[in-house]
Amino acid sequence: MVTRGHLSPLAIAVLALLAEEPMHAYRMQQLMQERGVGIVVNVRNRSGLHASLDRLARDELIRVRAVERDARHPERTVYELTAHGRESLLSGLRDNLSTPVPEFPLFPAVVSFLHLLSPEAARTQLDRRADALQQKLAETEAVLDASHRHGVPRLHLLEHEYLQATTATELNWVRAVSRDIAAGALTWEPYGDAPLSVRP
Repeated sequence: MVTRGHLSPLAIAVLALLAEEPMHAYRMQQLMQERGVGIVVNVRNRSGLHASLDRLARDELIRVRAVERDARHPERTVYELTAHGRESLLSGLRDNLSTPVPEFPLFPAVVSFLHLLSPEAARTQLDRRADALQQKLAETEAVLDASHRHGVPRLHLLEHEYLQATTATELNWVRAVSRDIAAGALTWEPYGDAPLSVRP
């Protein structure tokens, strides 16, 4: 039985792909890119994927099925899911769907110390975040629109729907706080933007 949190998002993505069929790392990257997995899983660098493959193989969740040698391509290791890997994947999916786990994202931690900035500086940064969130929301909506036009089943778009909903909620909240600061409904004495006193 897999303990909660044992599988990283990237490990879950790798195991889920191998549940479809055996494949090599390059094919995994292709599929993740085609399916927009990078919107919910950090798959930006190849070394992270290879490190995940090494850990999964060490834990006997996957194994090498074959090594492809072709004059046109570099040598490629094809992986397959083990029975233990399949059970770990399904167990991890069930556990993490059913029960929220404590997560500690950076943004709420930063918000808890907002008083160290002046209200004006805080509002400036919140407005910048709102712009970035608006861009992220537009990109997510574009993916959903294109996918709907191409007949992609909703089942394969749920992560995009979730991201759309959470991004829109955060954007509304950030804009509301910025408006309250601008209207003077939320104010405080600045601390961090004032010059620091230095003891002799």
